[in-house]
Amino acid sequence: MPFRFQSLEIQGVILIEPVVFADSRGFFLESYKKSDFEAAGITEAFVQENHSRSRVGILRGLHYQRAPKAQGKLVRVISGEIFDVAVDLRANSPTRGKWVAARLSAENRQMLYIPPWCAHGFAVVSDEAEVIYKTTHEYSPQDEGGVVWNDPTLAIPWPIENPTLSERDQRWSQLATGDFFPDSGKA
Repeated sequence: MPFRFQSLEIQGVILIEPVVFADSRGFFLESYKKSDFEAAGITEAFVQENHSRSRVGILRGLHYQRAPKAQGKLVRVISGEIFDVAVDLRANSPTRGKWVAARLSAENRQMLYIPPWCAHGFAVVSDEAEVIYKTTHEYSPQDEGGVVWNDPTLAIPWPIENPTLSERDQRWSQLATGDFFPDSGKA
């Protein structure tokens, strides 16, 4: 199998390490293989791919989409390094309102699968970073939601001080009852 799948503290959030085949020419890896991902429990189909480039100190998030357009995400970095965060928004989950993080980089080539019932955000910790992520639903502006990056109830120890945020990300409110997915997390 060309991947190693590691479940994180929030059930459903999975750190993925591809097997890298390197030689004098460079390297080769598979970044996605439907059969292997399904065997690891990631059964959703990816329908959109996004690519962002940001400089050090940029923080994007914490974003989510409401059902029926909630997005699972498969995040990877092709240049630089990020601190990537997923927050459990399931109302009935024992990890409701908890977060997990992973450092994803072009060097470690790890990926993070973030289920549709999570808010997602990342901070750029290298001079610049390019992030590619696949989503399980197309972006839907009317279904968009977010949680402010520095919500004291989350207490995420972001590795940057005074991040640069978009106007939209500055306006998100703190995590509230309405931010939680009302069912078991199926979106």
